[in-house]
Amino acid sequence: MPKFDVLVAGEINPDLILSGNVVPEFGQVEKLVDGATLAIGSSSAIFACGAARLGLKVAFIGVCGDDVFGRFMLDEMSKRQVDIENVIVSPNGSTGLSVILNQASDRAILTHPGLIAELQASDISDNLLHDSRHLHVASYFLQTKLKPDLPNLFRRAHSLGLTTSLDTNYDPSEKWTGFDELLSVTNVFLPNEREALSLSGAANVDEVGSRLGSKVEALAIKLGAEGALGVREGVRVRVASIPVKVIDTVGAGDSFDAGFIYGYLNQWSLEKSLRMACVCGALSTQQAGGTNGQPTLAETLKFLDA
Repeated sequence: MPKFDVLVAGEINPDLILSGNVVPEFGQVEKLVDGATLAIGSSSAIFACGAARLGLKVAFIGVCGDDVFGRFMLDEMSKRQVDIENVIVSPNGSTGLSVILNQASDRAILTHPGLIAELQASDISDNLLHDSRHLHVASYFLQTKLKPDLPNLFRRAHSLGLTTSLDTNYDPSEKWTGFDELLSVTNVFLPNEREALSLSGAANVDEVGSRLGSKVEALAIKLGAEGALGVREGVRVRVASIPVKVIDTVGAGDSFDAGFIYGYLNQWSLEKSLRMACVCGALSTQQAGGTNGQPTLAETLKFLDA
């Protein structure tokens, strides 16, 4: 049996989350905010922590600096049972940082890329792939050195028996191009509604299901408080979320991804996997930061069994 359930190839950067009246005023105006939290950031790392929290064995490969932010990220991921042995630490590089201006259910993000883009497909050995059941990639548009070779990396993973999943996250250029080849070798595609509409050119989420559902084995579109829409083998399923008191939505989509991949790897039905994903995403919003509210398997099953 493989050593790891999931190998995550991704970016490493913490989030500095500022909450309250966070709209800045220039002209050297100083404003006070309600809260400031340094937390695990990056879509890939938050996903990895969420998957480990559910009991999956997770390994991570990415690039960070030998600096305060890099050491913070590695320490925090390790505390959450994510294997960081394969992370590449650059002694002269600068770890990326995202400053999140958080206002209730909305937020703005300012990101210093640092070493986010430095991971390459050639850094991921066949031995590491062979030790894993599944390969997950997020922040596609930020990982610019990984992006050109990602289709071949997914093919290599398939040849070694792995399944693959992709969460593109937002495209800062808003071009949304070059996906036909990549989606053809992606087992699970996990966009949110805005990403799915932009990528497909569809007018609504139901049309997205028709356009993208045939390109991958399983499609799961995140609809926030409205739940999720999934398509697998021509079967379309829509599920509702659960009511929660939202404190912070940072990382909710990544926790959703972790829940869906847990169900996928355990060969659950599409509906059950979507429900699991929605529960994981919703529960994660009840605490500040992307990982502090991530649920255990037992906590999610209470809602699935209800």
